[in-house]
Amino acid sequence: MIEVSKVIVLYYSRTGNTKKMAKAIAEGARDVKGVDVESKYHARPEELANADAIIIGTPTYHHDMTSDMKKLLEETAFKQINLKGKVETTFGSYGWSGEAPNLILEIMENKLEMKVLKLPLLIKYAPDEKGLEKCREFGRNVAEQVSKSSLV
Repeated sequence: MIEVSKVIVLYYSRTGNTKKMAKAIAEGARDVKGVDVESKYHARPEELANADAIIIGTPTYHHDMTSDMKKLLEETAFKQINLKGKVETTFGSYGWSGEAPNLILEIMENKLEMKVLKLPLLIKYAPDEKGLEKCREFGRNVAEQVSKSSLV
């Protein structure tokens, strides 16, 4: 029986830029055989526990992540949802500073003990075709890492 790895691409987008990135990342991840990809605008903490990899996208507003993402992370920690060892990485669009994806990585690694893939994918303003291709490649890379780890 072939084991399927599950990847969740979770995002928040106010202007549509991060949503475009999320769609392209999910597209790239779907290119990898043996990986089931779900792209979502909203998730409950319990849903995260069912994934092998979680890719979170958030824009940076006022030098911070969005309140929706902050609430999700706080609830996940409060409910003691076990994400230890699961793969996590982030992405986001930004206009000025772009630190929100790094803030999420830090929480996922230090508080939730996830296996964090460093260096989030950041795109200033709206992704162009070159940026969308970087997104697809980003998604493929994460899916390949999860797929390989499930074979070990």
